[in-house]
Amino acid sequence: MAVSSSLPVDETDFESEGVTRDAVFLRDKRIVEALLFASERPLGEDDFRFHLGKEAQVDAILAELAADFAPRGVNLKNVAGKWALRTAEDLGYLLIREKHEPRKLSRAAMETLAIVAYHQPVTRAEIEDIRGVATAKGTLDVLLETGWVRLRGRRKAPGRPVTYGTTEDFLDQFGLQAINELPGLSELKGAGFFDGRLPADFNVPEPSDSAELHADEDPLEEDLFVALAEERSGVTEERLEVANDE
Repeated sequence: MAVSSSLPVDETDFESEGVTRDAVFLRDKRIVEALLFASERPLGEDDFRFHLGKEAQVDAILAELAADFAPRGVNLKNVAGKWALRTAEDLGYLLIREKHEPRKLSRAAMETLAIVAYHQPVTRAEIEDIRGVATAKGTLDVLLETGWVRLRGRRKAPGRPVTYGTTEDFLDQFGLQAINELPGLSELKGAGFFDGRLPADFNVPEPSDSAELHADEDPLEEDLFVALAEERSGVTEERLEVANDE
């Protein structure tokens, strides 16, 4: 299913042969469809333009393909700003036998994941402060293994604790185009997640998963495994205690 290296083709070649611009659009549409079918990952606009050229009507092609696939068993979905073919939601039950048995997250892991999603970038100490209980060392490990949470950087604070954020796989898993599609306070209330009266100053933060580091973050300069080992061994907390003692 490899795409010929001769692409992109100059549209002037088509015009010189009397081929209409509509024919070029249909050719590009077939190429985009083939790329989507063969790809093992969601594709972005740059992926399509690499094969079609800068002048290709990528947005129009994707919109038309999405409409074409809408009534079919496979739909074209926008995932975190990229595009992928997905089984139609109403037919998912037919493929249960093809799926691996899902691993159910613990309540602690779900709470931690929600805090990371809404409060990122966030450190383990901040997660514990929001939850009101200590976070088991294995909880964040599980979320990192799922690929839904990533190490972002280090907080510019004593001990330089690691900061966490969500990934594109998180958006893909929960069917979100962007992190700001997470429900707000009114939606969570309507879904029954909050019972009784809430404090007057209670609010749900506006989530952001920008890849750019915040002003209070430093990049992860060392090996990621070193950062993980520190988190698991509690070195970050030890550094913080030493700094406070000084």
